[in-house]
Amino acid sequence: MTDDIISASGAGAPSRRTVLRGLTIGGVLAASGIKLGSSAEAATTTGSLPTSVDVVVVGGGLSGLVAARKVRAAGKSVLVLEARNRVGGRILNHTLSGGSVIEAGGAFVGPTQDHILGLAKELGAATFKEYVEGKNVYSANGQPPQKFTGTVPPDPLVLADAAILQARIDKMASETPIDAPWTRKDAHNLDSISVDTWLRQNSVLPQVRTLFLSYLQPTFGSDGLDVSMLFFLWYIAGAGNETNVGTFQRSSDTANGAQDSRFVLGSQIVPLRLAAKLGKAVALNAPVRKIKQSASYVTVTSDRGTVRAKRVIVACPPPLVLGIEWSPQLPPRRRQLLQRMPMGALMKCDAVYAKPFWRDKGLSGFGLSDSGAVRVCFDNSPADASVGVLLAFVGGSNWNTHGNQTLAERRKAVLEGFAKLLGPEALNPIEYTEHDWTHEQWTTGGPVAVQVPGALTAYGDTIRTPFKRVHWAGTETSTYWAGFMDGAVRAGERASHEVLELL
Repeated sequence: MTDDIISASGAGAPSRRTVLRGLTIGGVLAASGIKLGSSAEAATTTGSLPTSVDVVVVGGGLSGLVAARKVRAAGKSVLVLEARNRVGGRILNHTLSGGSVIEAGGAFVGPTQDHILGLAKELGAATFKEYVEGKNVYSANGQPPQKFTGTVPPDPLVLADAAILQARIDKMASETPIDAPWTRKDAHNLDSISVDTWLRQNSVLPQVRTLFLSYLQPTFGSDGLDVSMLFFLWYIAGAGNETNVGTFQRSSDTANGAQDSRFVLGSQIVPLRLAAKLGKAVALNAPVRKIKQSASYVTVTSDRGTVRAKRVIVACPPPLVLGIEWSPQLPPRRRQLLQRMPMGALMKCDAVYAKPFWRDKGLSGFGLSDSGAVRVCFDNSPADASVGVLLAFVGGSNWNTHGNQTLAERRKAVLEGFAKLLGPEALNPIEYTEHDWTHEQWTTGGPVAVQVPGALTAYGDTIRTPFKRVHWAGTETSTYWAGFMDGAVRAGERASHEVLELL
């Protein structure tokens, strides 16, 4: 933790720990005009909707709110229609019983994610570094965990094979055009196979494929059987920016990688503050049911009324677009693409302790395992470490195993997974919480919609193509950092620019 966190939050002379504890979510939201514990009441419009605006934005996640803000800043009228009773989409804070805030959804930011970091700075949303001091741990074949530093465990059976694979992935990703991956010369071959198939063809040891699940399951909510290899290479190519080539290491690492930092007040503080600035231009509990286009305007029908607009920006998870009634119908190729972009299966499970006990053991809290409910874990403690929190991503086949268990069964399995990696103290948390994104009606999974084999080369070029007066946002439509908050911001900025050029 650094002093710039305090200055960014407007703190004065008291100690860092005292100030951070004083930065309650209620105090910050109140300062933003948002009622404590009720993002649904965040100065949003109530009652009837306006009959017409310049732009309707479908979806009040980060991408939609960014787009709306840009439209508003250009002097145009805008209305955000959000199906949920809150803003943020796949970004959601959770307040622990003691008042500390963690994230139930998207949480991490890191180097080259310039758009989300710039927006956060502008909004005064301070970040802090993910805890990485001490050793990481790795458990394999039922043996006691080994301590290690870096990304790859020091297993001689794994190390060389994993290093070769990583180098090959980076090289292939660097050869994948970030804005048009379907144009690379071997695109059809790569798009015809899954990541799982490629790993089986190119890795020597099954242990490496098992270890790779520690990346695939949290990243895609999948084991890679339904993820196109071409899509995966494009995804890695996007783990950078216009001046830094994407790499597997940046996509997977904590320090200096995609999991480098978190928000002091939880990541949802960013969409909450955006919504507070938009005020009555945000309508909650307003799922969009129908979008009808004419030659000169668009009519958007939601559960809270019908609004006419000159342009529409759709910024919701791809599968949900298919649930809207379209007139005229979506272009066939666009519809085919959306049908081939499923959401992953993922939940986040957090165990809370009186203190981060693993730090006293010289451990970072980051661990990998080849079995059990916890294949990868992180230190998810708040910035002031007033409590210790361990986070497990349960995704893909691991979700298939544990997602349908009872809460008591899953809790036991997760705590045993933490204990295997970090010690028996993990069996006795003071609190346990989880969020299963497959249960979210207006998301249907997480963390990102992937493209199945064959989709990218056949239909991928429609991903950002406007449909008459309808434009597309959402993190999946970004080039860089798709699936992350930075991708959501980039997509919202691009879509608003498209719209403003035509108004």
